[in-house]
Amino acid sequence: MATTDKQQHLRSTSCCSSPDKSNSQGLIFDIRKYTLHDGPGVRTTVFFKGCPLNCLWCCNPESQVSRPELVWVRERCLGCDLCLAVCPADALQTTADGARAIDPERCDRCGRCAERCPGEALNLIGRLVTVDEVLAEVTRDALYFESSGGGLTLSGGEPLAQPDFAAALLWRYKHEEKGENTAVETCGFVEWPVFEGLAADVDLFLYDVKHMDPAEHLRLTGRDNRLILENARRLAQAGRALVIRLPLIAGINDGRANLEATADFALSLPGVRRIDILPYHRLGAPKYQRLEREYPLGGLPSLPAERAAQVRRVLERRGLEVHVGG
Repeated sequence: MATTDKQQHLRSTSCCSSPDKSNSQGLIFDIRKYTLHDGPGVRTTVFFKGCPLNCLWCCNPESQVSRPELVWVRERCLGCDLCLAVCPADALQTTADGARAIDPERCDRCGRCAERCPGEALNLIGRLVTVDEVLAEVTRDALYFESSGGGLTLSGGEPLAQPDFAAALLWRYKHEEKGENTAVETCGFVEWPVFEGLAADVDLFLYDVKHMDPAEHLRLTGRDNRLILENARRLAQAGRALVIRLPLIAGINDGRANLEATADFALSLPGVRRIDILPYHRLGAPKYQRLEREYPLGGLPSLPAERAAQVRRVLERRGLEVHVGG
């Protein structure tokens, strides 16, 4: 991306130092209960839609685009054609092999076809929600979650790409709902004022460090890592709790030089001694087909358990506390 585009993106993600605590709206694609790897205890995780990075291995491609997306799942289709009848834009067609073709130029993502589909073969991924709506779901089982040491996690996509909504949700959960624990999963590619605007209401940042080499990071994600690493340093220096997360992909970032550089970086951060290894898997591959996108890593197999164990030993020898899978 050109420098001017990058600057424009960063300006769009900036937020004021005091979050708008009103019932603002945000774009999410899921809310999952009883998650176990998105922070301590049992949690509710809210998945934000939209991300400034475009990682080759992304297992949630539905999270990348900052707008709702309509997808069709062939194996669920009943062939009833009810979706065709309700589409006001005539954006759906039946192909010769019985598939549903979605015309992106005509489709306005109103969601009527998904609502009418009895087999749930058509799905609108992404919905605008208010802070009130999210909190109603998050707090429904709050006593059970918080008794485990859990709470609320913001994930994505990149939750900090919607800074005002994220800040309002965190503030109200902590101060109005008296939530015990908050966590934010982030790639770190936002302006520093975004972190300043909500860090006081975050108990733990789960912070991705995907590759230590700026040029390689650019090739793998579409952005270099200088801003990401600087934000991690500033968070640690400000005394914020950080866990470094390393998505581990064979032949891409599991080389000895990158592992040693990642360990050096983690150990340089005040108060940071834990790193989570997230082994690459192929569970997201079918999603690319449904979204009519090419899967960048093709036939790359999931990371073998023995390779994750080897990397764990390398990092532990450097004095880090290492968890596999978060």
